[in-house]
Amino acid sequence: MKRIALTVGILGFAVVGCTNGIQNHNTATNTANTATNISAESLSTPNRKLQTIGVALGDLGNPFYNAVQKGAETEAKKIGNNIRVNAVSSAFDLNQQSNQIENFTAANTDLIILSAVDKKGVKPVIDQARLAGKIVIAVDSAVDADVDAMISSNNTQAGEIGCQYIADRIKGQGSVVILNGTPMDSINQRVSGCEKSLSKYPNIKLISKEQNAEGTRDGGLRVMSDLLTTFPKIDAVFATNDQSGVGADLAARQARRKEFFIVGVDGSPDATKAMEDKDGVFAATAAQNPAGMAEKAVQIGNDIIQGKKPESPNILIPVNLVTRENLSSYKGW
Repeated sequence: MKRIALTVGILGFAVVGCTNGIQNHNTATNTANTATNISAESLSTPNRKLQTIGVALGDLGNPFYNAVQKGAETEAKKIGNNIRVNAVSSAFDLNQQSNQIENFTAANTDLIILSAVDKKGVKPVIDQARLAGKIVIAVDSAVDADVDAMISSNNTQAGEIGCQYIADRIKGQGSVVILNGTPMDSINQRVSGCEKSLSKYPNIKLISKEQNAEGTRDGGLRVMSDLLTTFPKIDAVFATNDQSGVGADLAARQARRKEFFIVGVDGSPDATKAMEDKDGVFAATAAQNPAGMAEKAVQIGNDIIQGKKPESPNILIPVNLVTRENLSSYKGW
């Protein structure tokens, strides 16, 4: 029996170690599907129940991740009152998030949901968790590892519609700033989508796109304050998340600059509050549904335990542009 167990373990490691993984939100290789199916088959039994969920997030000081946590807790309660949900914050630190996922694995957590702070750096701990028989579902940001499912907003679409709004409002000409963020896959896709929309307008000049506002209000305030000192005229700002956009709005108030407007991504409560203030320059946001992503992750994880594999491991959630004009109809998080 020990020889059989050892042989199975070696074969299982070879199968998972040779797979290519989910490279982005829109595609999945046959190899990744094979690994996913093996994981699901080894876990699922008709009588097994979901009991514990570990949620590893970027920063619980950000309302987006709070909504992810609440979404996971809400769906867990629908499935069963005894399901334990443990959400942890890494402050966007790879080592801390890796340790948290290792702890979930060691604690025999049934389902691990993560929003990766580094798409490549988390691969070893994801591989370790799946080899230990844990279900791993990535939300919000893709990972370069085999996972049972990847659920995210359409971040490229978010960048496209946000910057199309900018291009339309400035009538195809002017100076635009991108407030970049932590180099996560979701942020990179938003920047790419924005650049795609702006590239159609030769009279739009992208005067800054590399400054890292770190996805925080303080970061947005710091970076935007510097940009306002550097550039005497800015026509529009695309913030890769709402928190940095709110910080940029504060920088504009402090500098008494109102010649530009800000478009963010998330649809957060802070953004809607800033949009309601007519004295500010926050004008629009590409709204996500973070709670809905987490709810879907819990549903799929529970289905896998019950032996029901998802039709596709990649699930994209569309985003919608919320502006001051349609804000009253937006339900928010």
